[in-house]
Amino acid sequence: MSERIKTYDKFYEFYLEEHRKLGTRIFHFTGILFVFAVIGFVIYTGKERFLWYIPIFGYGFAWLSHAFIERNRPATFKYPLWSLISDFKLFFELLIGKQKFRPKEKTEA
Repeated sequence: MSERIKTYDKFYEFYLEEHRKLGTRIFHFTGILFVFAVIGFVIYTGKERFLWYIPIFGYGFAWLSHAFIERNRPATFKYPLWSLISDFKLFFELLIGKQKFRPKEKTEA
């Protein structure tokens, strides 16, 4: 992908293609779930020192999945804001069933 993506809708299509494998989606989902758990813990306990876990869980799980499962480069490096938004969007779409953990295989036309 050498040409820059200009719209978020096109980016999200690209994002979903880069997150096709079951393990990748599970790792991303788990990372975001832990992000929410940390936020809830901090709100409940008032221990702000645990906030530094957020990027470790959020990015750590995602980047591990790209390195060892999907075997591609995370879009975060080229599109940091859109990637962050898409991580949460995918999380909620998986949660409500709009996206599947096992997406349909890509078909060549």
